[in-house]
Amino acid sequence: MKGLGETLGSGAMTNDFDSLRRADVILVMGSNTTETHPVIGSWIKERHDQGATLIVGDPRKTEIAGHADIHLQLQSGSDVALANGLMHVILRDGLHDRAFIDERVEGLDTLRETVAWYTPERTAELTGLPRERIEEAARLYASGPDSAICYTMGITQHTTGTDNVRSLANLALLCGMLGRPGTGVNPLRGQSNVQGACDMGALPNVYTGYQKVVDDRIREKFSTLWKAEMPAQPGRTVMKMMEAAGSGDIRGVLIMGENPMVSDPNTEHVRECLTNLDLLVVQDIFLTETARLADVVLPAACLPEKDGTLTNTTRTVQRVRKAVDAPGAARPDWAITTALAGAMGADWAFRGPEEIFQAIAACTPSYAGISYERLEEGGLPWPCPAPDHPGTPNLYTEGFNRPGGKARFLPRHWKAPHEWPDEAYPFLATTGRLLYHYHTGSMSRRSAPGEHVRELFIEMNPADAKPLGVGDGEMIRVTSRRGHVEGRTAVTDRVPPGTLFIPFHFAEAAANLLTASVIDPDSETPAYKITAVRVDKV
Repeated sequence: MKGLGETLGSGAMTNDFDSLRRADVILVMGSNTTETHPVIGSWIKERHDQGATLIVGDPRKTEIAGHADIHLQLQSGSDVALANGLMHVILRDGLHDRAFIDERVEGLDTLRETVAWYTPERTAELTGLPRERIEEAARLYASGPDSAICYTMGITQHTTGTDNVRSLANLALLCGMLGRPGTGVNPLRGQSNVQGACDMGALPNVYTGYQKVVDDRIREKFSTLWKAEMPAQPGRTVMKMMEAAGSGDIRGVLIMGENPMVSDPNTEHVRECLTNLDLLVVQDIFLTETARLADVVLPAACLPEKDGTLTNTTRTVQRVRKAVDAPGAARPDWAITTALAGAMGADWAFRGPEEIFQAIAACTPSYAGISYERLEEGGLPWPCPAPDHPGTPNLYTEGFNRPGGKARFLPRHWKAPHEWPDEAYPFLATTGRLLYHYHTGSMSRRSAPGEHVRELFIEMNPADAKPLGVGDGEMIRVTSRRGHVEGRTAVTDRVPPGTLFIPFHFAEAAANLLTASVIDPDSETPAYKITAVRVDKV
């Protein structure tokens, strides 16, 4: 979000689903789209079948990479170098959109100076890609005429994740690929309501609608509205909270619908931090690995058991309707939160989700024109500032959300990852998700799709398996500087030599026993995609 917010003015998908169906070129970066966003992946493949050009940048030969006209199988952690190399070619060959930049973007000279170093030869050296592929991809993206970028956690989960996003935004701005259908920079969200959670201020530095905590005027507005003095400084991100729990600076934590004992990096460190708390409360629909450590477990209702709204990856607010009653003592999240607030002295009197939504619309300018009555007719994408506003499927059609209405280039140089294979740990492990599982497996391992993949497997290239004497399906142990996991080998050329792919859904062999507690300093997102490891046959 930070990278897009700085360059364009808003940290959200710029375009809607229909826009993707109108793209002439689709550049998918760091996204195993057809497994992790299968519906969107199917639309991308459909558009490709209709004649659109598909370029995929990913170290793995993912399913969608198999459909690509160009698969840029770059070295993990070299995304900034690739983007800069593409922009070098585009500027060198005069393929940039001069009129768009002159009218709507600041900082071209700084960008030109930065990317000048990234000749195709140097970019090839950093990324491991043939220079011809780099030049071809640059020309195809720039020529559009309408080119869209999609990306996910293969871009963001690095120590340079924010720089990766800034660089993709620079690329789109350079070619004028924003502000109309078929274009855009689109971070595909990983959960059904992660966009909505961010919109509602589930971030440490903003209130709802990304209204900044450090803005005195905004803070006074919410202090008056909520009848309580608001803090003058941002709070902590999840990673910083975990550190504070470990050091004793935080004594109590409430975790809602999250399972950090499987999802957070460096699992043993997470366990030490959580067990150091005086009070751990977990609100979830199942007794997860994290809930088992809790002092108090609050049983929550699952999606078909509650009313409310979701805001999807395209910023579209839509209704959710209850289908069945929740079992036992399980309650909707809003009811649990309201009861907790009341127990702590707040005078919250919400009687249901519609009243809560009215309160949201009253304090959130981008949601001000949305109501349950309007949502009965279908979803509405924000910004929707007034009851007669139709919603905004495509952002930046007239200007950017920055001073003067102009976006800005924020060029960055490539930086080496936080760790890299060496003599002691000669392989690079990257973690990710599978089609049949969702996140930490707390739901998918209890349902039919999860039966297709019941245990951890580890992808290894045949060129690595042979000298280790490892055959397909044989057990190996993967060890990093933090811990080790064991799993069956999937010998495949989906991963390049020297790289392992380890899905992270399996708590009994948690991939995050291997990963490091390192973060992108800008977004404080963990760097899951690069871990130096060694391999032993079991």
